[in-house]
Amino acid sequence: MKQFFKNVFASTFGVLIGVTIMVSVAVFGLFVSIASSSGDSEYKPKKNTVFKLSLDGEIVENNVTNPFLELMGEKESLSLSKILRSIRVAKENDNIKGIYLEMGQTSVSPATASAIRDALGEFKESGKFIVSYSDAYTQGGYYIASMADSVFVNPLGNIYLTGLSSIGIFYPELAEKVGVKYEIFKVGTFKGAVEPYFLKKYSDANREQITSFQQSIWKNMTSAILQSRRISEERLNEFINDGHFIDKAETALEYQLVDAIRYRYEAENAVKALAGQAEEDKFKTADVSQMSRIKDKTKVKEDKIAILYAEGIIQESSGSSSFGMDEQTISEKMVDEFRKLNDDDEVKAVVFRVNSRGGSAYISEQIWKQVYELKQKKPVVVSMGSYAASGGYYISCAANQIVAEPTTLTGSIGVYGIIPNFTGTAEKIGVTTDVVKTNELADLGNLTRPMTDQEKALIQANVERTYDLFLTRCAEGRGMTKEEIDFIAQGRVWTGEQALERGLVDKLGNVGTAIETAAELAELEDYSVFAYNANKDFFTELLEKQLDEMKINLIKNTLGEKFELFKVLYNAKPQEGIQALSPIELQGM
Repeated sequence: MKQFFKNVFASTFGVLIGVTIMVSVAVFGLFVSIASSSGDSEYKPKKNTVFKLSLDGEIVENNVTNPFLELMGEKESLSLSKILRSIRVAKENDNIKGIYLEMGQTSVSPATASAIRDALGEFKESGKFIVSYSDAYTQGGYYIASMADSVFVNPLGNIYLTGLSSIGIFYPELAEKVGVKYEIFKVGTFKGAVEPYFLKKYSDANREQITSFQQSIWKNMTSAILQSRRISEERLNEFINDGHFIDKAETALEYQLVDAIRYRYEAENAVKALAGQAEEDKFKTADVSQMSRIKDKTKVKEDKIAILYAEGIIQESSGSSSFGMDEQTISEKMVDEFRKLNDDDEVKAVVFRVNSRGGSAYISEQIWKQVYELKQKKPVVVSMGSYAASGGYYISCAANQIVAEPTTLTGSIGVYGIIPNFTGTAEKIGVTTDVVKTNELADLGNLTRPMTDQEKALIQANVERTYDLFLTRCAEGRGMTKEEIDFIAQGRVWTGEQALERGLVDKLGNVGTAIETAAELAELEDYSVFAYNANKDFFTELLEKQLDEMKINLIKNTLGEKFELFKVLYNAKPQEGIQALSPIELQGM
């Protein structure tokens, strides 16, 4: 009887959730249809308008347009593709007189910041002005802002230039306390993704590679700042190493990192004057949303180059990650996208924009196959974003050519697998298990007992076969031998600049560089460019993510302040299956 009531409750609860989602979607749909009817209208800027580029929060490759965020007082994640297009349109539109950079608490990778910075540099070729203002510049924000003609900071602000860091979290003592042991299987001396499960700090090899790519990225960033601000390397290092990044604003002015100290309204009045607007008039500006609605003057051509975006962790199921509703993932759905592009005769070449640290080796192989197949029919050029590492490199290596940003993190050609053993956990909580089986390996993967030597050997052999296949794919794609690839592989992470020297990429540049390369390979002179999967359907995303969001909110409400600790414990759970994933992330941007 007790089980009967359980089943009834579960069924009723499921129906209520389903009805709630359906009603919510229906109501949302009504508002969306109203909002979209006016939101997609063409925008025509008035004379002497200023493009106000407000960079605040995280910047992603692409985002899902959510018509309800504004109604709820929230902001969408900024889309790099929209930002770059808006800057290009601002350069070409006669009514846009300049750009006013309003820098907030910008969270941006070095490669993304470089792409925006390069676009601003191209904008300046028009002779129009760029003025930047911030209450306090983040490191990535200042890297972008240093391209401006004039850099202003609030009297109580600062320039938070500190340098780069990579902070690792290691779980061995936590695992010991809860009775978990991890069996590690890997190929690659530098494959640091497994280290948090059996080490208490970075290995010497991992520390070596992190130091190497940090220095490469930092050199690119500081060289650009020095060139734009026309100051010496000694002065910049003195500002950073003496801790002046938290000093008073006058110190930043003394070191020539800013041009003037201004309150926000003073900075806006200066921009008004440059744009030919009267000081007493309302500040006439256009934001990214408006700029993205300016119609492109270029006529649509019969021949097209498509940009296909792949962003996030590569995994077997699509949708967001467990604790990031805005985080994108790459799934086997990407296979269908490639097949459609293969069948579209109007598309003469494809730019495959990859921004991924990797993930499932199985899904990476499926996508690799489609890149290879498409290349037989039309040119495929990879454009690497912030990351194209491990599985992200796997899905890139078959392309005709690879273009990376100097600060892209790529390579990490290596494979691993992690299997936890919860025997100790079961003992701590008084749980025992038993098994009956017909064959010796019937319960391979049983997490409630230690693995046998035979099982360990089988899994390690599987990991090594996957690594050998990874090497084969890279060697075929790059026109190198497996031995040559293995020498620069071993799980090591390289910057785009370092990867170019080692033959892992063909040239340095941005999406524009990749488009030009694709046009050359396809022998196109007159063509249109369009983003194939940039405009994602909001309701599809909503349906995919609604249940995840409900689960997360339930956990948050239950755990309260302990939710952040729970996230750490959750992230200590290894990924399922054989993984080609790079764990590297930079702090301080």
